[in-house]
Amino acid sequence: MLRPRIPVNPLPTGIVSPLAQTTALPNIAPGHDPSPMAREHHTSAATPTTPVRTTVQLTPGSVLALAAGGGAVVLVVGAVLVSMLLAVAITGVSVAVITVVLRLLAKDLQKGR
Repeated sequence: MLRPRIPVNPLPTGIVSPLAQTTALPNIAPGHDPSPMAREHHTSAATPTTPVRTTVQLTPGSVLALAAGGGAVVLVVGAVLVSMLLAVAITGVSVAVITVVLRLLAKDLQKGR
């Protein structure tokens, strides 16, 4: 009664495309090795290759924005941590007050007042 029934579709619907397509290989000249090792072998040692790196230029405005953003993050994290500490302190004080009240009530019950 509560078993799910999954419908089975024996025939695909819509456009069916093949998963793998064969491509014709281009004619490779004899003696030409397209591997990366062959290309490294033919480069001369006089021309070292260096990776291209993007440079980040900091303007005074962007430095000011980064400092303001960092200060804002510090203030927000500090406020959250202080509020959590305050919540723990309030909880501790309330538990201490409840403990004192319960002790007094237990003493009064034992005396039979």
